[in-house]
Amino acid sequence: MEQIILILMLFIAINCAFKLSLWKWWQAGIYSLIVAIFAFMAYPYAILQSKTQIADYLQNTEALQNMAAIITLESALCFGFCVTYLRGMFGKKNPWWTKLLWWYPSLLLFPVVFYCLTECIFTFVGTSFTTVACFVAGTAFAGIPVLAQLTKYLVPEKDLRLEIHFLVSLFVCILGLLTTVNGKTVYAAVDEPVHWDAVTLALSLFIGLFIVGYVWNQIKYPLIQRWNKRKNKNIN
Repeated sequence: MEQIILILMLFIAINCAFKLSLWKWWQAGIYSLIVAIFAFMAYPYAILQSKTQIADYLQNTEALQNMAAIITLESALCFGFCVTYLRGMFGKKNPWWTKLLWWYPSLLLFPVVFYCLTECIFTFVGTSFTTVACFVAGTAFAGIPVLAQLTKYLVPEKDLRLEIHFLVSLFVCILGLLTTVNGKTVYAAVDEPVHWDAVTLALSLFIGLFIVGYVWNQIKYPLIQRWNKRKNKNIN
């Protein structure tokens, strides 16, 4: 389970980098400054943690379910941002509240930074807590904008970055749901006979609608071409 959560945090950071790559450099700098301030101010709480407490938290199904709900909510916000961004690229007007999706970077990066801070405190034993906090804060302040610019350099196409952002958000959402399992079966499978009538009806509807859609697609485009030709003749 710990390995899955580590992979989840890695992809949260990658997803945040792709989102920030769509921002301007100074906007990413302001966000990295906020994350750095959080990392420095959170060290008094990080030193109170222990590896046993963190391990117990990772085994707490209820806490993991709450975390999965937050991850799913943020993934939904990322999906909404991708849709509104695409609408803007094609010249369609978006509602005013969709601007909030643009200015939402990633709140999940804060617990990731907090986890990194606790791990650094456990690793650098004997080092001043303030020094460790300054190191993590400085790394976050310098690393987040650099990672965003590196993402922009490696993937210069905006539409491709947006597509990757959508796919990574989907992957993060799936990983967030997997963390709730925790080695236990949440819903037990129920043995029931196969309802062949329902299966046959569903397959018949699928095949029928597929045929109707295919035939309509073959008819629609010739009709549109004829209508455009007549329209052009009338204009001329």
